[in-house]
Amino acid sequence: MTERAQIAFLSDGRRLHLHDGPIDLIVEAFGDAGEVQAAYTAAVKRFATILDELCGELPLLRQGAGPDALALRGAVAGRMLHAVLPYAAETFITPMAAVAGAVAEEVLSSMTQAANLTRAFVNDGGDIALHIGDGEEFTVGMVERPERPSLFGTVKLRSSDAIHGIATSGWRGRSFSLGIADSVTVLAESAAAADAAATIIANAVDLPGHPAIKRVPACEIVLDSDLGSRLVTQAVGELSGAEVELALSLGVSTAESLVQRGLICAAALRLQGETRTAGVLPRLNAVASISSGRLVHA
Repeated sequence: MTERAQIAFLSDGRRLHLHDGPIDLIVEAFGDAGEVQAAYTAAVKRFATILDELCGELPLLRQGAGPDALALRGAVAGRMLHAVLPYAAETFITPMAAVAGAVAEEVLSSMTQAANLTRAFVNDGGDIALHIGDGEEFTVGMVERPERPSLFGTVKLRSSDAIHGIATSGWRGRSFSLGIADSVTVLAESAAAADAAATIIANAVDLPGHPAIKRVPACEIVLDSDLGSRLVTQAVGELSGAEVELALSLGVSTAESLVQRGLICAAALRLQGETRTAGVLPRLNAVASISSGRLVHA
């Protein structure tokens, strides 16, 4: 294990916290005690190698997805590339758009290969990989604004839904966005797929040229950003109801096209207190204010 990796249980004694550089995971497994322990051991072992693997291929991972990226060797890098390739012909996107979801997937895969679990999740900053055994379910909370813990709704996922990934993107989150959505939460077959799609949909929620929107080149904030000089959103002023509706409608149109293409299962888009959805959110509970409790947060 690398010396810099930090491994510890949270105060509840159930959830495992794995931290290494920019990667910060919350992991929980359910099942017999011995199986859970085996899963956690596998998670720690795999986690300790991931950052070095990604750093070794970082130049390629920061390039637009295309023929050169096919030279990527690592398992996580491969998950990232597979998730973004469906969009590469239409828009600029790098494998980094799916890094959080791909990392979560990889760690969860190591757990389920090592142990027989009833349920498990790996949460990488709100991008979540889920394992739901037969007859089991997870209630997932959808975050209104990624920088604060308030929720605007929940969905109840079951094994029969075949949804194994949920991800959230938006201009308020930890990654850059070209759009103005407060949050876009996507449900998909995998966490990496949800991560990439959330980026695409969040970018589409936009009002180009609007004077209340502040944008700056990504490279002025992070010198080596994979987005280079592309303008990313840094502030969004108060918008009229009609403007909010227009911006959300553009995002919904994009989300619905991804549903039709089979790239995602559903999405919920949030902007200045308004929510729109695409696809079918399983057992949606849309509530203005929800106590987080034991929910898994997207």
